[in-house]
Amino acid sequence: MGSLFQLLGLSLWVFIFSYSSITVVSLNVGGAGNGEGTVFVDGKASIGRIDDDFVCATLDWWPPEKCDYGTCSWGRASLLNLDLNNTVFLNAIKAFSALKLRLGGSLQDKVIYQAEGHQQPCQSFIKDNTEMFGFTQGCLPMSRWDELNNFFRKSGAVVIFGLNALNGRVIKSDGSAVGPWNSTNAESLIRYTVNKGYAIHGWELGNELSGSGVGARVAADQYASDVISLQSIVQDIYRCSEFKPLVVAPGGFFDAQWYKELVDKTQKSVDIITHHIYNLGPGVDAHLIDKILDPSYLDGEAQTFRSLQNILKGAATSATAWVGEAGGAYNSGHNLVTNAFVFSFWYLDQLGMASAYDTKTYCRQTLIGGNYGLLNTTTYLPNPDYYSALLWHQLMGRNVLSTSFSGTKKIRAYAHCAKQSKGITLLLINLDGNTTVQVHVTTNETAALNGTRRLQHKHKFPKTKFIRIPQHCRSSGITREEYHLTAKDGNIQSQTMLLNGNILTVNSSGDIPPLEPINVNPSEPITVAPFSIVFTHIPNIDVPACM
Repeated sequence: MGSLFQLLGLSLWVFIFSYSSITVVSLNVGGAGNGEGTVFVDGKASIGRIDDDFVCATLDWWPPEKCDYGTCSWGRASLLNLDLNNTVFLNAIKAFSALKLRLGGSLQDKVIYQAEGHQQPCQSFIKDNTEMFGFTQGCLPMSRWDELNNFFRKSGAVVIFGLNALNGRVIKSDGSAVGPWNSTNAESLIRYTVNKGYAIHGWELGNELSGSGVGARVAADQYASDVISLQSIVQDIYRCSEFKPLVVAPGGFFDAQWYKELVDKTQKSVDIITHHIYNLGPGVDAHLIDKILDPSYLDGEAQTFRSLQNILKGAATSATAWVGEAGGAYNSGHNLVTNAFVFSFWYLDQLGMASAYDTKTYCRQTLIGGNYGLLNTTTYLPNPDYYSALLWHQLMGRNVLSTSFSGTKKIRAYAHCAKQSKGITLLLINLDGNTTVQVHVTTNETAALNGTRRLQHKHKFPKTKFIRIPQHCRSSGITREEYHLTAKDGNIQSQTMLLNGNILTVNSSGDIPPLEPINVNPSEPITVAPFSIVFTHIPNIDVPACM
């Protein structure tokens, strides 16, 4: 079989015929405003495997008086005062079937539980600038715990509860918390929960007490001892239960030496190792958008994922990694950035990167609350990232595929086996606001392609056979599905997201809109518009990792 070369403007296309198949590969970049690129997906084996309910979100304790930089962005989004009767809120969680919810945050280590044996009055948090995090100790009434669990049952949420790990310790002036964890109050809460028949997927010990800590810190050897105690408590209380919740720790910022010591000393006592991510810095930073749109800056977080993955691989443990909390910009985020369209560039890139390093679950700070909620704190209506999360959940399967992009550095590319369907799902993120990129997909083939020739040119594509696009697909009705996400009016700080040109919004009944694709001829390149995100389900690609 021969080859046909055709020059189109400044773009060179190569058509390679092999039996009844054709490969389309871009060799160079087009003119101003237009570009070409090639995604290579290595489908021989998966490089990671995520949980089916990989997408997770947090609910926090912050009361309305929580303010940052003169802005009070939390409203009534606390676990203690959320409106559990809001229809949109319920539907937003139910749409995931199921959504993991991690209950916790800075104030969790100042929460006591009104369970059996608790004699003090059950008071809410009170603003006090002399206290750690600016609030006094707070209390969770069991009546509220009942209301929350009834809501979780109705919504189908999968719950991870963050326990108070500072109870019983003495906090010194340098922030070190010394002494063992007093587990009595936590044990009472767990027993109450089991007696009520409430389903808890995991119990997490502490929040941001690892390494140098935030507010306070606990030494790794002491933390390991406390985790072992928690595991013993869980095994005892759930001894008659078929299901035993996960023991999760430490819910803090990654410190390699601290984490390694914890993992080494809790080999059979911890199920999940969690870490937090706020790699964009403070919410007040005026350069947040610049960081989000900078590929080199985004790449910087890979080292944390890689380091934790290596610690777990090198230890005699079956524990796996989660991102337990990630809001990008700390101190409640930044209005019209972390709750706007532009933040989906950071968020989806994080989901893709975390998956590639075998992270099983990724918890977004927050589901609601602050300026980084998936839902608007006042109206409960979805912000753009909610729809990004839902699309990921619906389209990206468990097996993660090694993916690389040849072309502009402004395209971020990730691929998974498709979820509950054949083929693969490709995620493309265009960080360039001026260039439309025509993207072509190549992968290894499972079947031998006798007579197929390799391309030889100045671009270094992986040494593999290229994907075949059968000619009969062009007339047989086989299509690929595409989901193009853009900002309203092209304004990346808009809080309105468009899917294939249509505004995404709930209806008058509070129903989450269906996320419907457009169907495209599979022989056509994928068009990725400036400042856009594209999910593409390609059903006619069969790779070993997805079979």
